[in-house]
Amino acid sequence: MVEPTRVPLQPIRKGSLTKLWAGVIVVLLIAAGVAWLNVPHAKKLAGGVTIETLEAGKGPSPTTTDIALINYKGMLGDGKVFDKSEGVPMPVTGVVPGFSTALQAMQAGGKYRIRIPAAQAYGAEEKRNQQTGEVVIPANSDLTFDVDLIEFRSQEEVLRMMQQQQMMQQLQQQGGAGGAPGAPAPAPGQ
Repeated sequence: MVEPTRVPLQPIRKGSLTKLWAGVIVVLLIAAGVAWLNVPHAKKLAGGVTIETLEAGKGPSPTTTDIALINYKGMLGDGKVFDKSEGVPMPVTGVVPGFSTALQAMQAGGKYRIRIPAAQAYGAEEKRNQQTGEVVIPANSDLTFDVDLIEFRSQEEVLRMMQQQQMMQQLQQQGGAGGAPGAPAPAPGQ
């Protein structure tokens, strides 16, 4: 008696096993290609600086007249961390040339790894810890930075914000010494 759910097995034709393995290999190669495309790749910038996008940001990139707010970790070639900070305002032109070049290739909200050759960093100059005198960055060191670009603003905009903040502080100081804000100042001797 034949069961309705059984399917009779057909003999394998000559060469079919080779075609099956060839198909498996093609599928694996395609999968490897797709995986390779999804891995972040370093982009070469001016002066031999490379930037790797770990998490893409959005919008425009900072210019030489901007101030960037960043989190960063700086490392030597052997992975030793020489500096780390969060929420640091950094003028795009107030840093070593390689870092400036990389900042101008970033977008707000992005996370990046940049590699700066010694010639675009501190060159033959070594950097020492000001308190201890210890060499923190040896001469001719290539540097690697992990950078989060939080946001950036123009220098003019930052200057306006600072002026507004100073005005607010002055008003608060005057209000504290002479009574409530907006109230007339007491006459001398009263």
